[in-house]
Amino acid sequence: MIFVARLALGSTPGETLHVIGGLALSALYALYQIQHWNRVAPFRARMDYTLGLIAAVSLTLVNATGLVLGMAWWQARASGSPAIYPPLLSAAHNIFSMLVLAFVGGHLAAVLMRDRRRALEGARRPFD
Repeated sequence: MIFVARLALGSTPGETLHVIGGLALSALYALYQIQHWNRVAPFRARMDYTLGLIAAVSLTLVNATGLVLGMAWWQARASGSPAIYPPLLSAAHNIFSMLVLAFVGGHLAAVLMRDRRRALEGARRPFD
């Protein structure tokens, strides 16, 4: 919404909510990822791990670029002027966000396919 509205209308509705929500979700993601990694470590050369790693790196980059953009937003808000975001950083934030969506979906699909395959193999060999 922020990206499209800024292009179409020259305004940024929901910007404050986006920054506050982004901070909260970044903290929750860090906690989740630590717990998740402790459960699935060590890294294995499999599709589900590779897609998960790409998703985690992409989300980390989304959070990092978002924090820098959030600092620019905060400084502008404190001075009473409109926020001016570096175009390259803003573009990176948007692109990494799209990568997160793609690779989280791929990661979840790979995990579900792996679990389904294991369930089918277990059903074929009940006495192993």
